[in-house]
Amino acid sequence: MNPPAKSYDKVHYEFRPAKQVERRMLLDAFQRLAAAGFPIQDYQYTGLGSIYFIDFIMFHRYLGIRHMLSVEYSSDIENRVLFNRPFRLVNVEIGDIADYIPSLSSDRRHILWLDYDHVITEDVVNTVILASSHLSCGSILLVTIDVEPPGKAGQGPKHWRIHFLNEARRFLGLAPQKTLFAKSNLPSLNASILEKAIAEGLTGRVGVSFCPLFHFLYADGHEMLSLGGMIASEEDARKLGALNKGELPFIRECLSAEPYRIRVPLVTRKERHHLDAAMPCVRGWKPKDFELKLEDIEDYRRIYKYYPAYTEMFL
Repeated sequence: MNPPAKSYDKVHYEFRPAKQVERRMLLDAFQRLAAAGFPIQDYQYTGLGSIYFIDFIMFHRYLGIRHMLSVEYSSDIENRVLFNRPFRLVNVEIGDIADYIPSLSSDRRHILWLDYDHVITEDVVNTVILASSHLSCGSILLVTIDVEPPGKAGQGPKHWRIHFLNEARRFLGLAPQKTLFAKSNLPSLNASILEKAIAEGLTGRVGVSFCPLFHFLYADGHEMLSLGGMIASEEDARKLGALNKGELPFIRECLSAEPYRIRVPLVTRKERHHLDAAMPCVRGWKPKDFELKLEDIEDYRRIYKYYPAYTEMFL
């Protein structure tokens, strides 16, 4: 297996505004799933906590989840990971997460977040297949990958095509054309591969389907894709169908549809307070007291409930 990128050593996970908006949207969705009859607080959360454990902290505090497993690939930072474990109830294992998926209890529902910090690889694809074949009904599978062009800077679709053929050939059709690998197509290409991998994992599971819920595209530097949904029984699917999705505009029930793009406009604290007082504003509204692009106002209107606040205490 190719070792994952060490993004924890380059980016402080607490200060990724688009990622944090995504987390808050997931929290909102999970809370509504709980209200719809899914026992979210009894689920097990399994993820890649690294040294920051942001998801673990949020899911324990705001969802009440008590069963938690963090898998860290690199043994080089084992002591650091254990030192930063936020709660005693978080179990930590060192190794490849694919080795732990088969041991996830079939008697419990799960939230499994394969939150990768690199481009798609055959190992990622195989882990997604493994997850969808093993997760119990009612479980939620989330996958995040980097959808920037693979390989070295300056390369083009010809080289990117080679990467995808090497890593996910069977999901690309018999003779994929170079145009399929244009940079603008990479997010949808990655989503298609992941969706087909999930479908392959479900092959042979009777009465079980994948019900899409999430399809995010965002960037705190690199462009990232997150998609996910529920491994659902027929009863689970009926309960999801009754969910009031109008209150969750970021929900995506079809992964081939346009993703929900998270854009976090840069505004000052004073501007944010002024904008919040007008939310949810009508389309085309602009503040009178300062200049702000309409597209920034629209982006803010879409995410104002989830907009993270960072404070320098000296200010």
